[in-house]
Amino acid sequence: MFETLRPLPQDPILQLMQTFRDDPRPDKVDLGIGVYKDDAGNTPIMTAVQDAERRLLEGETTKSYVGPAGSAGFNNAMAELILGSNNPLIRDRRASVIQTPGGCGALRMAAEFLRLCKPDIKVWVSTPTWANHLPLLGGAGLTIREYPYLNPKTLQVDFGAMLETLEQADPGDVVLLHGCCHNPSGADLSLAQWQDITGLIQRKGLLPFVDMAYQGLGEGLDADAAGLRHLAGEVPEMLVAASCSKNFGLYRERTGALALISATATVNAAATSQLLSVIRSHYSMPPAHGAAIVETILGDDGLRSAWQKELNGMCQRILHLRHAFADSLSSVGDFSFIARQRGMFSFLGVSPEQVGQLRKEHGIYMLDSSRLNVAGLNDLVLPQVAASIREVLVQ
Repeated sequence: MFETLRPLPQDPILQLMQTFRDDPRPDKVDLGIGVYKDDAGNTPIMTAVQDAERRLLEGETTKSYVGPAGSAGFNNAMAELILGSNNPLIRDRRASVIQTPGGCGALRMAAEFLRLCKPDIKVWVSTPTWANHLPLLGGAGLTIREYPYLNPKTLQVDFGAMLETLEQADPGDVVLLHGCCHNPSGADLSLAQWQDITGLIQRKGLLPFVDMAYQGLGEGLDADAAGLRHLAGEVPEMLVAASCSKNFGLYRERTGALALISATATVNAAATSQLLSVIRSHYSMPPAHGAAIVETILGDDGLRSAWQKELNGMCQRILHLRHAFADSLSSVGDFSFIARQRGMFSFLGVSPEQVGQLRKEHGIYMLDSSRLNVAGLNDLVLPQVAASIREVLVQ
């Protein structure tokens, strides 16, 4: 039966990674892969993570299963990280958090749960959105609809068009929003815009679903969650998919969480039981190690303080690179949008042909869409990258 299968084309990002590896030029620069890099070009293990892991290795006494919901300590800590400490949603048991295998696991389990609630449900996603949103949600059988988000000319949020399109959504439809550091554009909603979209969601009877993959890498842990927390306090139901890959640097540990907010504690208990049944029928139980690291850090004042200090340093470094990058390109155009955007990603706004030229002639690698990882820059390579871009743009 396998002989009927045909090979699929390689994922564009994975293909770009392979092409970069095969490039022998010593001065090549990778701005394509979406991971945080330090000034040495490495994706480091955070000091707090190393310390927490050391404690776990010294004190761990079992490798037994953690159960479909994962660790209660991790779940409680993530609830406070996402929603804020002393949030009444947590106190009133209207919110529950389930440990998942990364943010991807949270997104897919949410999709399976939504299909259980309403088989013909529609999910509205931004244009553009993270490419993996479509297979994760659509692969569960959900109908995907799109709303305009990024104006391709200004590379800023086209909020009017977004609201106008979402007015066409039907009651019960789901709206997927990026909590902060929009992937792939870096263009975030302001708090005032979060308030406006909250009003539309309430009036239309929509279900908000927030993907929070970069909390702490935009402007800070609380600032990045301000819009999400406002929305959560105003609506009866909501889903949040959270990832620990970026803000804890736990990419390969596949550590994430899915938060479920309901109108009452009774409804939340019933919905959570259904969600756990969905999880049991898919991967049964999540991996424990990454979540144990996060739980250890968030449960210890010293480790938490060290983690927040290092995370804030990463955030400030990205902000510095954004401003320096925009300034370095000011002589060939208005790139101030890069400085205004947040998180790791931005579109440069050049053509696929110019992207190809940057790759072929200068060893500067980014996606054909011109989406680049700002965190892949550093003060040493930034002048080289900027000079190459300027040269291509003035030709």
